Amino acid sequence: MKETVLKKFLRYIAIDTQSDENSNTQPSTMKQMNLLKLLVNELKEMGIKDADMDEYGYVMATIPSNVDKKTPVIGFIAHADTAPDLSGANIKPQIIENYNGKDIVLNKGKKINLSLADFPELADFKGKTLVTTDGTTLLGADDKAGIAEIMTAAEFIVNHPELKHGTIKIGFTPDEEIGRGVDKFDVKKFGANYAYTVDGGALGELEYENFNAASAKIKIQGNNIHPGYAKGKMINSILVAMELNSLLPVNERPEYTCCYEGFFHITRFEGSVEQASMQYIIRDHNREKFEQKKNTLKNCIDFLNRQYGKDVLTLEMKDQYYNMREMVEPHYHIVETAFKAMKSAGVEPVVRPIRGGTDGARLSFMGLPCPNIFAGGHNFHGKYEFVAVESMQKATEVILNIIKLYAGE
Repeated sequence: MKETVLKKFLRYIAIDTQSDENSNTQPSTMKQMNLLKLLVNELKEMGIKDADMDEYGYVMATIPSNVDKKTPVIGFIAHADTAPDLSGANIKPQIIENYNGKDIVLNKGKKINLSLADFPELADFKGKTLVTTDGTTLLGADDKAGIAEIMTAAEFIVNHPELKHGTIKIGFTPDEEIGRGVDKFDVKKFGANYAYTVDGGALGELEYENFNAASAKIKIQGNNIHPGYAKGKMINSILVAMELNSLLPVNERPEYTCCYEGFFHITRFEGSVEQASMQYIIRDHNREKFEQKKNTLKNCIDFLNRQYGKDVLTLEMKDQYYNMREMVEPHYHIVETAFKAMKSAGVEPVVRPIRGGTDGARLSFMGLPCPNIFAGGHNFHGKYEFVAVESMQKATEVILNIIKLYAGE
């Protein structure tokens, strides 16, 4: 199983699937289809006859039940796209067997190292097999590790008919990284009673609550006047943008928050004296505090518009997803089952809130309760991303254990 999951993972990360938040198509980039089509073909080659992909890039497949009794239909979901933060093309993975517990040279020429000083958790992987980047791209473990684990579990089930299981649904989505992963996902067609996204981080992570999330786009219309004659006339859009950012609480930035603390995060800025634009994401686990944060941003913009003139700043804000906890807790057995499945695999469950979101958050509000389990990766979205093959193996075992538990085995 260890060799199988690694082989699949390396095959999947070789395909560039970066999504694009500025695209209006579904999926946002057609290159995601290259991996999604491959997955359909692999599923069919396993003998899963109904595997298909729709026009939006959603892959769905069914492994029929082999037990006589009625059991819940359980789904497993992962996303195919990688984050826009860093290139996902021409990934050159480094496989480090029997890791010695020391700093890892990712790129000697560029002097990029994966160091224990910066990432002390590396010490936990001494003796394990690590897959890292070469320091020029992300790795793609988010979430191709999850895909590899689901595909390895599916192959195991098909090849071992003696393993008793209920009906199993498999789903792969595009565009999760840009918040559009389930925009057109047909929950009814998928047909699961409950599901798990395999999109978490470190070994043992089990999550059933996440941020409430909103995005905010601000446009600033300045007034560019020759600086020699600008007194009382110029409005410098760059300075207005800086002033807006300074009005937001400094201690509520991502670099100063953890656990259940929310934040304002500026993700993009472009500007000249005449015009500027800014983008923020707003996050909080608590719904009331989430609404307060949105109102804080609105009030800051209203304040600046009173200072500089009506409509100098315009705001486009929309909610992206909500905390899945309220939708999962009425079906808490799905969390308890995952807990038991991890224990059976020799993995200590680590229950913590997601400081982000998954497709499962939105799916839970679409009628498919969907907690999140670990995929095994670390340092997602950047050049320091890595994954331990043993963690991917354990995630596969957890998937199989969940299936066994729901079949009463």
